[in-house]
Amino acid sequence: MQVYGVLDVQRVAGNFHISVHGLNIYVAQMIFGGAKNVNVSHVIHDLSFGPKYPGIHNPLDGTVRMLHDTSGTFKYYIKIVPTEYRYISKDVLPTNQFSVTEYFSTINEFDRTWPAVYFLYDLSPITVTIKEERRSFLHLITRLCAVLGGTFALTGMLDRWMYRLLEALTKPSARSVLR
Repeated sequence: MQVYGVLDVQRVAGNFHISVHGLNIYVAQMIFGGAKNVNVSHVIHDLSFGPKYPGIHNPLDGTVRMLHDTSGTFKYYIKIVPTEYRYISKDVLPTNQFSVTEYFSTINEFDRTWPAVYFLYDLSPITVTIKEERRSFLHLITRLCAVLGGTFALTGMLDRWMYRLLEALTKPSARSVLR
């Protein structure tokens, strides 16, 4: 089964989940033969909270969780951070970033719960602003001078150390001069 879609939610904490909870407990028991036979293995191809901006990597994209000979419940605790991406053109893209903590609990035969995949989310009160900006030509020249100056200083120190080392190795010792 493949599940995809878009959810519009209020800007408050909440959750969404994928499960067989909607079935009548007796019907689910007859279909699956018990909770231990429900396999909630899953692949998350793409999960985002708002439009994507250049360079974003969402932590759950490409997640693969496969179960073999067991069943259980996956819980993804997601902390959403509102984000503004400001382009050089001064356009603003309101979106979100998030971090995630994952838990898995196995189902045993005495549990009265059914396996599921839960996504529990909470919003941060702080907004992050990411701003594209173009650096000036003067900034490039300054950084180039800093790199060249550092290279010059380092080669000068290496030259001095090598000179002292070679001088110490080739200098005749005081004992051989006295004999």
